[in-house]
Amino acid sequence: MKVLVTGAAGFIGSHLSESIQLRGDQVCCLDSLDPFYPRELKEKNLQEVLRHGAAEFIEADICDAERLTEIFLRSRPDAVVHLAARPGVRASIQSPSLYCAVNIGGTINVLEAARMAQVHKVVFASSSSVYGASNRVPFREDDPLPRPESPYAGTKAAAEDMCHLFHSLHGLQVQCVRLFTVYGPRQRPDLAVSTFTSSIAAGRPVPLYGDGSAARDYTHVSDTVRGILAALDHASPWDVFNIGSGRTIATIDLIRSIEEAMGRRAVIEHLPPQPGDVPLTFADPDKSQAVLGYEARVPFEQGIREFVDWFRSTDAQCFG
Repeated sequence: MKVLVTGAAGFIGSHLSESIQLRGDQVCCLDSLDPFYPRELKEKNLQEVLRHGAAEFIEADICDAERLTEIFLRSRPDAVVHLAARPGVRASIQSPSLYCAVNIGGTINVLEAARMAQVHKVVFASSSSVYGASNRVPFREDDPLPRPESPYAGTKAAAEDMCHLFHSLHGLQVQCVRLFTVYGPRQRPDLAVSTFTSSIAAGRPVPLYGDGSAARDYTHVSDTVRGILAALDHASPWDVFNIGSGRTIATIDLIRSIEEAMGRRAVIEHLPPQPGDVPLTFADPDKSQAVLGYEARVPFEQGIREFVDWFRSTDAQCFG
């Protein structure tokens, strides 16, 4: 099988592309190398992918519909995993139009190119942010979605709607995977585990927004990748799955876990809560377990120790 991965040079995309190769499939890596974070980090991610085989890399933007369609028609992938997106809740509040253009418009371009190239299946990487500040926990795939708390969340919910539209109108097979807070080696430098670790390592204050009680369903990248691959292999013409750990960790406990793994104390800078942030993300994994055979395997404490070991063994701290 030939799989085209958008956003393949990113954190999750590079791990996924490696795993696709390791299981014996072909991978075509597509990425715009957007400067949201340093291009050098993405190029290093691609180097890791290329260590595992002769993956094809194409530098292209999903917002360029004509070029994207040309690539799909030339490459003729059997399946597409669409990870490329403009990330970040807080940044989306500052640039809502950009987020709509990339996350909604870009997704429509991917779906249309897949339709024209007669792609067998698309897996769309959605987000736990679509659940908003839901009062019902843990979050289930059949929960009614509340109003979004940020432009980023709104674009992911709208992109899911576009996926279903292309399924119902054109028969495109689509699996939407709602990813919860993914962490692990190569994590983006703007995310909490990375920023907290780099701040503690450098002796800088760790920014803590709110009282530290906000909790997230932290899911190791290896578990996330296994969930995406399980969705890729799933035969249903349309479905939605949570890919999370089914366990929540409060922000203050995340900081304490990193302190323990690093053997250093954090200097905490208390800051007001940020607009767009939700108090909790919490996956109900029952459907994914029953239908996909998915189960998170990496305990949080082990995953944090592995992340700190990776951080110390690389120059990732230079980008903190």
